[in-house]
Amino acid sequence: MSVEEGTLNSPTHCEITEDEYDILQWDTREDCEVRQILDRIADKWSLLVISHLALSTLRFTELRRKIDGISQRMLTTTLRHLERDGLVERTVHPVVPPRVEYALTPLGATLLKTIQSLVSWTEEHQNEIATARAHYDVRADA
Repeated sequence: MSVEEGTLNSPTHCEITEDEYDILQWDTREDCEVRQILDRIADKWSLLVISHLALSTLRFTELRRKIDGISQRMLTTTLRHLERDGLVERTVHPVVPPRVEYALTPLGATLLKTIQSLVSWTEEHQNEIATARAHYDVRADA
């Protein structure tokens, strides 16, 4: 793919022109920011944290109770990554003991429509996927 006017030639910039769309441009380069961001926001814990914070500001323990199966360490890591990416805001209230709350930033809130679309698609096609899995499993066992 050639570099055209208006595109940057840096290893972390994955911009493509409108007439070209090569998924391999960002999919195979580990240093690509697009891939890194997709890896972050598309994991199951991030999706769940974002979805819960869309409803209200929550404390760490409240989030942990709401997200079945997440460990304290994984929730801490997920929240730090989302905060670093500007999707979640961490507020420490100066009380004893300190009270820490997490909320979506305006940028994080822009993901909600996309997440809802993904969940709707999954719900709409879950029976087809279950059938495909069953057929695959029969073939794989044979």
